[in-house]
Amino acid sequence: MKRTIFSFFRGLTVSTSLPGYVIFFIALHIHRLAIAQFTVTGPDHPITVPVGGEAVLPCHLSPRTSAQDMELRWFRLKFSAVVHQYAKGQDQYDGQMLEYHGRTELLKDDITNGNVSLRLRPVRPSDHGQYTCLFQSRVFYEEAFLELMVSAIGSDPHISVDGHQDGGIRVVCHSTGWHPEPQAQWRDHHGQHLPSASEDISKEANGLFHSQISIVITEDSNQNLSCSVRNPLVNQEKIHMVPSLAELFFPRVSPWMVALWVSLAVLI
Repeated sequence: MKRTIFSFFRGLTVSTSLPGYVIFFIALHIHRLAIAQFTVTGPDHPITVPVGGEAVLPCHLSPRTSAQDMELRWFRLKFSAVVHQYAKGQDQYDGQMLEYHGRTELLKDDITNGNVSLRLRPVRPSDHGQYTCLFQSRVFYEEAFLELMVSAIGSDPHISVDGHQDGGIRVVCHSTGWHPEPQAQWRDHHGQHLPSASEDISKEANGLFHSQISIVITEDSNQNLSCSVRNPLVNQEKIHMVPSLAELFFPRVSPWMVALWVSLAVLI
């Protein structure tokens, strides 16, 4: 014969042949497990920080519970990719990834209420992406996900002439130092997008992006142009205005000059 143990744990049944004190301690342990549960909450929106700045990644327990005796861990895509770890009442650096050495700090001022934030500085392009914040007690653990977005506004666009192509002059627009990958385009004097002859967005050794786009100017391209490079994360752009290049590379002979030369020829 089996019976249910206490109303707070429905569905658990044990044999009535077990001693009463064993049943009591089993139920008490299960009850403690049930009330020890908590949830972990992070920000509900990505945190955006410029390269070289300071990021604060908040995490807190609900309901309010002291985390002083818990293990706390911030990691990247896998559990072993440790950004920062706290256990046994102090910070633990043995398993921390080398790229985060000396750049992390656990803010513990409100740890007794379950509010703990991780400070990361200076921020690098490689810090961009998802983080996991994990709280673990003796009998339970829970985690939350955070998104850190790293931004950088690059250099002013630089214009250069790169020889002849398809019966015209190939003009190139360069800009470097962007994050994340920028959006670059040519525009006419009305601000309308013009198709590029080539586009090349590449990542440099420092993790920032370099943009290079080109356009072919022909004799009929009698208009002012601009090169725009934009950071889509923070919606900021840099623009370089280019005066009409067709007149510079394809000078036209004016009618009055033709008339003058004809008149001189007749006189001679």
